[in-house]
Amino acid sequence: MVPPRPAPSSPWAPLRHRVFRSLWVAQLASNVGTWMQNVGAAWLMGDVHGTPTQVALIQTATSLPVFVVGLAAGAIADVVDRRRLLLATQAWMLLVAGLLALTTALGAVRPVTLLLMTFALGLGAALNLPAWQAIQPELVPRDELPRAVALGAMSMNLGRSVGPAVGGALVAASGPAAVFGINALSFVGVLVALIAWRRPHERDELPPERLLNALRAGVRYAQHSPALRAVLVRAALFTMPASAMMALLPVVSRDRLHLGSGGFGALFACVGAGAVAAAFVVPHAQARGVDRTILAASVMIGTALAGMAALHEPIALAPLLVVGGAGWTAGFSTFNVSAQSVLPAWVRARGMGLYVLVIQGGLAIGSATWGTVAARSTGAALGVPAGLVVVATWSSATRWRLTRKEQLDLRVSSYWPEPVLEVEVDPDRGPVLITVEYRVPEPNRARFTDAMRKVQRMRRRTGARRWGLYQDSADPERYVETFVVDSWEEHLRQHQRTTAADELAHGAAKAFLAPGTAVRTSHLLWAY
Repeated sequence: MVPPRPAPSSPWAPLRHRVFRSLWVAQLASNVGTWMQNVGAAWLMGDVHGTPTQVALIQTATSLPVFVVGLAAGAIADVVDRRRLLLATQAWMLLVAGLLALTTALGAVRPVTLLLMTFALGLGAALNLPAWQAIQPELVPRDELPRAVALGAMSMNLGRSVGPAVGGALVAASGPAAVFGINALSFVGVLVALIAWRRPHERDELPPERLLNALRAGVRYAQHSPALRAVLVRAALFTMPASAMMALLPVVSRDRLHLGSGGFGALFACVGAGAVAAAFVVPHAQARGVDRTILAASVMIGTALAGMAALHEPIALAPLLVVGGAGWTAGFSTFNVSAQSVLPAWVRARGMGLYVLVIQGGLAIGSATWGTVAARSTGAALGVPAGLVVVATWSSATRWRLTRKEQLDLRVSSYWPEPVLEVEVDPDRGPVLITVEYRVPEPNRARFTDAMRKVQRMRRRTGARRWGLYQDSADPERYVETFVVDSWEEHLRQHQRTTAADELAHGAAKAFLAPGTAVRTSHLLWAY
């Protein structure tokens, strides 16, 4: 373990790095276009006589693609060049947004058409997000990562602040087609920034992972990483009730407050203003404790939802939406940093794919649920999640704590010696049985077996599909650790996936060995 480094004093520190700065500016322009698109789509759904459920399904159509391809998108981003993947997804979203603008201008949009086009844009975003999240640690030093994530949230929320106001004004002045066209143009800036970025080429002696194997490795890592599981569970419990705020704001604006598109955009801008303000203070709050930050975020979102349920004047609701926007940024940026801080480089995109899957899946399920409830009672659709977001966050904080006393050292470690070969081994040959022998004196046995639990999780995270620890009945001091991997190539990858934190866990177990003894490792290849 290594102690956490102090955060940089300035929230703008990551912008000193040229590549991060150019991508951040381009993404900011794209985020403005995206939120203009969201306002235009939500308002257009009402103009084409969409029901409250269909209005809420706009957010579901945006989020649902992550539920479909999120994990595969993470695996793809870990297998292929992330820059090329980002170029392809941005080009796809440019094409779809341009087609939606043209279809709207021709008056051919119907509720189903709008939902399908929104889904197609969401599909591009779903393939884009894990790669986008995974490149951030490549662009800034590790100690600046929380600031970089906060700036990413600020970019999103500046878009949320400016985009709805501009989008609402443009919808009123020129119609939704103009908004969709500007969104299409916003992807051009990201494409230019990505084309200019020359990402260093990483040489690997092993061939690229197969997609199915990469998927299995990502799921296996999450299964055996308590820290990542805690982030995913807490994020799901937070997201599903919190989704009501963004999903039902168009319904509240139109049906309860009787506002036009400009007023609707102004309310969205209040949410964005709170989110931008929060980006300046969230890193400081996270340094005091991420669990406290998430609990505070849930209270802020619950307050905004209660206000949406009870208030009938826009002037009274606006400040509560600022509070809700601050809670939105505080919660989601904290989950993002927590996820990235427990993921080593080899599985980062897959882990972030799982994280995005949970977040966007929660938004999709929550939005559809609260939209269905709103068709019968808008008050219930807002009041229930207002209390639920706080209760779920508070009750889960003890079981799945995110705060850690020490930061995981996820740098690659070479402490595990490469296997010695006397014969040529086909990389696809397998399964492979690895045995590791230890000699443990009687007084240390209980503590040794307890320490080996962490070694078990480490072996499984990095590739083992079976693991066991055995004691020799004829020689009680002799313990044999066994684990099985699918192929010789997978075992070689296992050596590359071991981190300094894994080395520390294994070292803690080896501290209980008999003095002067060493571990003995054997590699057994499947014969028949």
